[in-house]
Amino acid sequence: MGSVGAKEIPELLNAEGRRIDGRRLDELRPISMKVGPLTRADGSAFVEWGENKVMAAVYGPREVHPRHLMQTSKAIIQCRYNMAAFSVDERKRPGQDRRSQEISKVITEAFESVVFTEEFPKTSIDIYIEVLQANAGTRCAGLVAASLALADAGIPMADLVASVAVGKVAGRIALDLKKEEDNFGEADMPLALVPQSGRLVLIQMEGHMNRDEIREALDLGTKGCREIYERMRQALRTRYEVPAGAPAPEAMA
Repeated sequence: MGSVGAKEIPELLNAEGRRIDGRRLDELRPISMKVGPLTRADGSAFVEWGENKVMAAVYGPREVHPRHLMQTSKAIIQCRYNMAAFSVDERKRPGQDRRSQEISKVITEAFESVVFTEEFPKTSIDIYIEVLQANAGTRCAGLVAASLALADAGIPMADLVASVAVGKVAGRIALDLKKEEDNFGEADMPLALVPQSGRLVLIQMEGHMNRDEIREALDLGTKGCREIYERMRQALRTRYEVPAGAPAPEAMA
């Protein structure tokens, strides 16, 4: 274990190639997803991903506010990503900061390329993402939760959007970084894609990787997104499948 000034750097990768939490380089943190936990939203989802806890709610299509943002040919997507003041160990001022505004913007752009906005002209589809507890990868968890919430709201999309962060830890490419790896690793690359087509809708990077490392990171991230995508589909099936022997929803109306 080394140090920088008074700050100790944990051993991120041991001699057996295991990470600080015992995972392999290509292994995701534990993930659970619940669709529809909020009754007053048109669609909602709650995602626990490692130590992250993220809630997403979708409202709309509905009237645009402020009205000057309305577009006559399609719906607009408005996303608000926020980290609760109690979501991190360090003191955080309530409300959106510059980082939250930037993440809100990139998530909006990711969904603009997937949602069939032309079906709902002059309306707004509003996405709220609230990070209740954070431990690296919150924008990816937020994207997954928002994608599930959009599906729960019945918003037509090309497909679900899956997301994960890939990074460089102790000189090795690793999937789904946790906080210590994000803080002390050499690079962090969040990405989001439509898994069935492989189309990237978001990619960002902090730190340094060479061309071969970026290629390896994209391959590993794509594999991780496809695994997450299957879990998302299962969460939706759990929400909407009718148990064997139960009456269909229309029969109960």
